[in-house]
Formats: sequence, C-alpha cells, structure tokens
Amino acid sequence: MLPLLSHQQTLEPVYLAYLDALEQSEYSGDIDKRYSARLVQATDNSVYQFLPQAVLYPKNQQDIQIALTLAATDAFRSVTFSARGGGTGTNGQSLTHGLILDVSRYMNRVLEVNAEQGWVRVEAGVVKDALNDALRPHGFFFSPDLSTSNRATIGGMINTDASGAGSLVYGKTSDHVLALRSVLIDGSVLDTHPLDAGLLCNPDNVSDNPLGQKLISAVAAVCREKRTQIENQFPKLNRFLTGYDLKHVWNDNLTQFDLSRILTGSEGTLAVITEAKLNLTPLPTERAMVNIKYDSFQSALRHAPSLVAARATVVETVDSKVLNLAREDIVWHSVSDLIQEVPGKVIDGLNMVEFAGDTVEVEQKLASLEAVLTEQISKGECGVLGYQVTQDKPSIEKIYGMRKKAVGLLGATKGRRKPIAFAEDTAVPPEKLADYIMEFRAVLDGHNLQYGMFGHVDAGVLHVRPALDMCDVEDEKLLRVISDQVAALTLKYGGLMWGEHGKGVRGEYGPSVFGDELYGVLQDIKGLFDPDNRLNPGKLVAPKHTGALYYDIDSAKRGKFDRQIPIEVRDAFPDVMNCNGNGLCFNYSSYSPMCPSFKVTGDRVQSPKGRAGLMREWLRLLEAEGVDVNALAKAKPLGLLQRVQNTLNAQRDYDYSHEVMESLKGCLACKACSGQCPVKVDVPKFRAQFFNIYYQRYLRPAKDYLVAGIEDSLPLMAAAPRLTNFAAQNPLSQWVIKKAIGYVDAPALSVPTLKQRLDGHASRGYDLAALQAIPEEARSQFVLVVQDPFNSFYDSGLVLRFIQLIEKLGLKPVLLPYKPNGKPTHIKGFLDKFAKTAQSSADFLNQVHKLGMPMVGIDPALVLCYRDEYREVLGANRGHFEVKLANEWLLNVIKDLPAKAPQDKQYTWFSHCTESTAKPNTAKEWTKIFAHFGAKLTAVNLGCCGMAGTYGHEAENLERSKALFEMSWQQTLAKIEQPQVLVSGYSCRTQVKRFAGYKPKHPLEALLELANI
Repeated sequence: MLPLLSHQQTLEPVYLAYLDALEQSEYSGDIDKRYSARLVQATDNSVYQFLPQAVLYPKNQQDIQIALTLAATDAFRSVTFSARGGGTGTNGQSLTHGLILDVSRYMNRVLEVNAEQGWVRVEAGVVKDALNDALRPHGFFFSPDLSTSNRATIGGMINTDASGAGSLVYGKTSDHVLALRSVLIDGSVLDTHPLDAGLLCNPDNVSDNPLGQKLISAVAAVCREKRTQIENQFPKLNRFLTGYDLKHVWNDNLTQFDLSRILTGSEGTLAVITEAKLNLTPLPTERAMVNIKYDSFQSALRHAPSLVAARATVVETVDSKVLNLAREDIVWHSVSDLIQEVPGKVIDGLNMVEFAGDTVEVEQKLASLEAVLTEQISKGECGVLGYQVTQDKPSIEKIYGMRKKAVGLLGATKGRRKPIAFAEDTAVPPEKLADYIMEFRAVLDGHNLQYGMFGHVDAGVLHVRPALDMCDVEDEKLLRVISDQVAALTLKYGGLMWGEHGKGVRGEYGPSVFGDELYGVLQDIKGLFDPDNRLNPGKLVAPKHTGALYYDIDSAKRGKFDRQIPIEVRDAFPDVMNCNGNGLCFNYSSYSPMCPSFKVTGDRVQSPKGRAGLMREWLRLLEAEGVDVNALAKAKPLGLLQRVQNTLNAQRDYDYSHEVMESLKGCLACKACSGQCPVKVDVPKFRAQFFNIYYQRYLRPAKDYLVAGIEDSLPLMAAAPRLTNFAAQNPLSQWVIKKAIGYVDAPALSVPTLKQRLDGHASRGYDLAALQAIPEEARSQFVLVVQDPFNSFYDSGLVLRFIQLIEKLGLKPVLLPYKPNGKPTHIKGFLDKFAKTAQSSADFLNQVHKLGMPMVGIDPALVLCYRDEYREVLGANRGHFEVKLANEWLLNVIKDLPAKAPQDKQYTWFSHCTESTAKPNTAKEWTKIFAHFGAKLTAVNLGCCGMAGTYGHEAENLERSKALFEMSWQQTLAKIEQPQVLVSGYSCRTQVKRFAGYKPKHPLEALLELANI
C-alpha cells in the first residue's frame, strides 16, 4: 500500500519566525515554503544538493531591501541568503541551506536601451537571450556568450564573470559592466561605477551610503597597496577567476577605481546585485563559419593556435564523443548538412571557426583560411580531413545550438557512469592547451575513466567531464582525488581550475592560487561587506573570524540521496534518475516547445527538472518506509471506502505524494521533453507511473474516467450523433459537465459521421481474407488507413478527404476497423487498461502488417504512441507493425509521381509539439511534399498551443491553456491569412477554433485541393 510520506525536513525555528515577520512587513514578493519548491532549488547543474529553508521571489529591489533590513535585526542575524538566477551553476554556486533569493521570476525587465550611447540598463533576473531579443532591433547585442544563454540570467553572469565563445574578441561579462546597483547586507543600496582617483580623498564624493563609503575607501587602499603582489601572483589569462578581482578594480595607470569589478565575479558573497548598466556590441554585418574536420581530437587542439592567428572571432572545439552523441539527438537534423562525413575517413575532432565583422574583412579572412586549409588537406598536414563553409546566419546559429547542447548531451551517455561537472572549466594559456590536455587525459586514463571534451580553445578553456557514478561511494571518493590532481595540474601550466563557470564549492583551492597574503586580503574584503558571513556563506572565502569554509569538494551530493534508492527501482524509473540538472527545460522563449507548464507558471516545480527531482525524493522516501515501489506498481487499489476516507483526510494529513501530484498534474503530456531534453527525460512516462500508484490510495477525479473511457464510448455515441451533441452541447449540460466533472468546451461529434460519409464507398467493408487474396504484386496499390478516435469521430471530413487524396494519387484506400489506441488511458495513468488496449491493437495491426500494405495514420500523437508507449509497455510483444505518419508515407509516394508545375499557392504549417520534437525532420518533409505539388510551404517554430490532448478541456487548466495559446500561436496566426494556415495536430486545430474562431485545414486537405487543380 502507498503510505503517507513525511519528509521530516521542517524549517528551523529562526527561519519560520523570520518568514512570518517578513509576511507581516511591506514585502510584496512571493514566499515559498513548500518542500517541493525547496527541493527544486536544492540542485543546480552540478553534482551537489543543499536543501534551502525557503525560496523568496522578490518583485523589486525594495523587497530585497526589506528582506535584508529585517535580517539585520538581532533576532535574525543567523539567517543567511543566496541570490539565484537561472540556476545553471556547475559547482553549487548559488546552493545554500539558508534562504534563496530568486530574482528570475519578477526582476527580469530591460529597463532602458540607449542605442545612441551604446548601453542598456537591466534588472538582474533578465535572461541573456531575452536581453538580446530586446537589443536586436537597435542593432546591438550583449556579446559575452555562454552555452546556457537561453536560461542564464544577467545577474548570474555578473556574479560568475561569465564568458564563452568568442571571449578573445568579445571579452568577459566584467569587460561590459558600466555600473551596478546592489543591496548590501544591512539593506542599504550601493551604486558603483568608475571613479576618478582624486574623488577618493573625500568619501562624500564617492557615495551617499555610509557603508558604501567605507567599502570603497578600504578596497581602493588595499588594492593599491598590494598592486605589485597582485600583478605577480594572478595568472596571466584571458579568463579571470571569481573571488575577488583585485587586479582590475584599478585601471593600469591607477587613475580610475571601480568597485563593480570586485562585485563582478563575487558569486553573491558580497551583495545582492539588482540592476546593471552594460555596454553593448554592434551586430556584425557579415558572419561566416568554417567547420574543420580532423582525424583526431589532438589534431584539432594543436591546429587551434593557427586559427586564432588567422584572427578568427571564435574557435570552438568538440571531440568525437560529443559529436556522436549529437548524431543521436534531435539537434542533429538541423546541422547534419553542415557537418557532412568525409568519405573513407572518421571524424574524431571538429573546430568551429567563425569570422564576424564587416563584409570585406570577413571575406578576406575567409579566403585566406580556405587557401591554407585546402593546401593542408592536399598535403595531408595537421590532421585536417576536410572543411565546410556557411555564411547563412540561421545555419551558423544551428551550429552553435549543437555546441551549446554539448553540456547536456554528455548526460545521455549510456551506463551508470555519466560525464559530470566538477573540473570542467579549467583554463591555461592557449599555447599550452594541447600539452595540458594530454596530461589531463593521462590523469583520467590512469583512473580508467571515459570523458567528453569541448570548449573554447582560442581562450585556453576546455570543458572536460569525466564519467562517474555518484551513486557509487568509491566514485564519489575518486571525484576528490581527480579534483586535487587537476587543481595541481592547472597550477603547473600557469592556469586556473575555475576559468569560466565560477568557483562555487571549490573555494578550498583559493590559497594555492592567491597565496596566503592575498588570500587574507580576500577574507578581509568579505569581512568588510559581510562581517557575519551571511551572503552565500561557505563559498569563495569566509571572513577571518568565522572559521574555515564549510562547503568544499566533499559537500553533500545528489548521489548521497540517490544511492538510497535501490538499483532495481532506479532502473524502473530511468527518466527520473537520468536528469542531470542542465536546465534546458527553463528555456525562456515562448517559441520553444519545452516546457509549456513552466513557461506559463514561472514555477520551477512545474518543469521537467523539477518533476524529476521531486520524483527522486518520492522514491527515496518510499524506500525509507520499506516500500517496494516495483511491487507497489502492480498492487491493486485500496477499497472504495478506504480511498474515500483517505481523500477526505487529504487536507488534514500531510502527504508528500500530494506535492508530487501537484507538480505532475500540471504537465501537459506534450512529450516535448522526451525529444528536446538532451538526456531525453520523458515526464509523461513517469507521470503515468506515478498516477497509477497514487490512485491506489486516493480517489480519481471523475474527468479521468471520462478521458480514459472516451475511446470505447465514441462508437456508441456516434450511433446517434445529433442526439449526443444535443445532450452534451446545450448550455445547461455544459454547465453541469463543468461543475460536476471539470470539463469544458468538449467538441461536437461529426455530422454526418464517417460511416455516413463513406456509405457505399469502396474503402469501407474491410475484409482480411479478401485482402490476403490480392496478389503480392498488386498490394503496393493499396493504402490502409488507420483510424484514430479524434479525427474519425470529431473530424470525419478530414478522414474522407484523406481517402479522396489517396484515390486522386491513383491508389486504393482501405479504411481499417476502428481500434482504440489507448493514449488517453496512458496519459491518465490507467496503465493496466492501457497495456490491454495496446496489446489488442498491436495484435490486430501485426496481423494486418503481414499484408505488406502501407498503414497510415493521420494524428501525430496517436501514431507516435504506437512507436513509443507501445514499445515501452509491451516490449517484444509489440511486434513489428509500422504505422506511418501521412508525411512519411507521402514522401515515398511522390517518388513515383510527376511533379506539378509551380502554382501561386503559399501555406504556413504549424506543427504539433509531440510531432516536432519526436520527428524534427517533419517540417522539411512537408515542405518537400508541397513543393512536389507545386506549392510553397513555410514552417513556423512555435511553442505549445495549450491544448495538448485533453489538457485544455479541463476546467482547472483553462486559463493556462489560453495563456499558452496567446504566447506564440495567437500573434503568429494573426499575421497569416486563414486559408494559408495548416495544422497537423487535431488538438491544435481544436485550440485554434476555440480561441481564434476558425478551423484551420490539415495539410492533407490542402494537398487534395492542389491535386484537383
């Protein structure tokens, strides 16, 4: 039986008292004390896991001032804080056991763009790519780049002094900070910007904040006094190290001082940055990328310096492991033409070289490099196998998209050991990189470890992720051994262990880099800003009187908790366990399919990463209770009366399972995560597993039974469609259905029905024996149409027109008998019923499959269910039947048909989420098909429409469903003439009809029109 689950992680009394006082104050932001919210913020993109006391979401700077001012009172001086943005840190940078200050939910505005002077003023929570969206119309961009740019915030970039591709040209974040506004530990506000040295003589000239005056004077004095030591001690690198930038607070000739340089890279340990003024870079007028292919990764590394010498803007490298993982990912369809194989050769390394600038300059550099590469290939030099050039900006962005996804792709490595981040951002002088990497590889090879490598070879930064199993205690010990070895190795080569991603828990290595005296200066500076060690304590340095850092390489890791889950349970929930925290599901863009529930709520609990984390804890708590989860999944529900009693007591009795349910029921089951997530986390899959177990203890809502039974009841309702529609569509019935069941806007059955439309048609009257009697050579002329519940009963006209299209193409359609697909039951977690339905349909389709005639389905979600959920649930019992999508089938058909002359017909195709993520080539396929029919088809990239099967019909989801439609679909549809709009998903067409007021055509209907011209 599923027991009541309690986590025992109650809030400390001082934090409860503080939060109660904060709620009574003028603080206007959100305060989230839910265990689920705390768990989601307990991890980032690292191996660490620190459970915070609560999460604060301030709405403005005043809220942060109120929070810190309250904490400055004697009663709350033990309350600690850590500011957080996108949560993309790779070494626990913003993790804490205190309070999280998450500025990403509300403080994410672009406040002012001054194109004339080339600067922008933003709040700390704005996402980097969102900022560039706002700057693009002005002809500028914020140039420091990073792989997590679609979810990393500017505040996070400032706090880690982030940089990435092209840093030799574009610099680091600190090179672009003109001014900062921060809240200090006492709740006061400090504005920092460059100051002339002469102003420092009078504190009133530098700030009206008394604490600010003290900080500016003290830091300016010590950095000037220690100038020689700083110059001698600090590594000579393009990248800089977080914590703290003593070197650049003064300019080279000591005429100007800027405290912002101390705050930049301070990882939230000195102040809470709320606003930034940043300088901007003009967008280049011309860009060109050269993808150079090598016989080995070492060849790529050793060739890089010559590429830098060619004055390239960017030189990025990936190894064969990353390339091979990319080939298996959804991203590959977009770049395969740009990184083609070299006949007879194996590509084991790739350098991506970009030139950006004015047209003449780019063309000259490109021509020069091409001449050198061509000669090297002809002579067999430098391991160069070939190269490809693209000057198409969208194609260049696709290449970068593949490179940016490399971090997550490594998590898709097979086996229990996964490449992880802990020593992945080392930096050495670029001219020493190849030799350094050879030694680095020797260290890893000495431990018999696999690893992946990619990075910015132009800056001497290479991301190396060794594969370890953090559930294995010995591997966790090995992490410490390797960390120490790598730290020593980087020092040997005059480099840094943390060259790009911040230091986080690696502060223990600080003294060996800075030396004891300068490390003491850092401690003094921390003490000046934060004497009681309350801002992100345990990171970088601690004030001298507060003891040693209490976070280090050995701090609590996710694996400590995950290993408490039995291996057989981990294997039964692989999607839950495989999430590596890369956070791609936090993509800010409303035009990206993943993840609609996060986009519409802004709640990280409502995301694939959040859901996987909550499920891991659920599995751990069940094991702590001695429950065999795999046996529980097969158990029968409790008796009705017991479930009624448990449901009635749900408000009284805490059960962690309710928090998991709250997260999972917000999922739209669109399956975008299963395609777009680098490690293919399939939330709908483990959602169904959870529902199946949860409802053994509690009552199911009535709407679940309605959805699960719809496929079986539709044939009965279609026997009297007008009567059914009258009974269900009148205002009184709709009111009753909404109130009693929680279902809204149910579609009307088709009138006439499909049976009536095809009365007497040759496609009806399926007869297996008659089909078996058809000679083998004649069977290619037949097409078997696989019915689905939605199109056959709610849009029968589409099925009719598909049959007419088949006939128009000179083929013979056969309408197969209607068989329930089972997807609605799977979505709602009726797994036993789904298994029975799937097996029945699979048996039938396997029988038909033996005919050797193509089987084609119309709705993408239902067709793809045959391939995914059927294989998952039935295994070998699924058989080998294949149901093609209409576009897949048509691609083969048009090979034997003459192309039609071009016509003045244009269409725009809107894809279904499941379709576009599971079959990323679908847009290209439809475009090719329409071109064959003489028409032009344009595909648009959009987010979720908000319907997703039955999600949008559930009353509790109505507002979110509408909001999702408005995010990307509504404004895009408004720009296109209605007859040109084509939508392949039934649920998407239903949503357009509901909120845009018209029913768009399916691509098949447009093709029939073209065929009849």
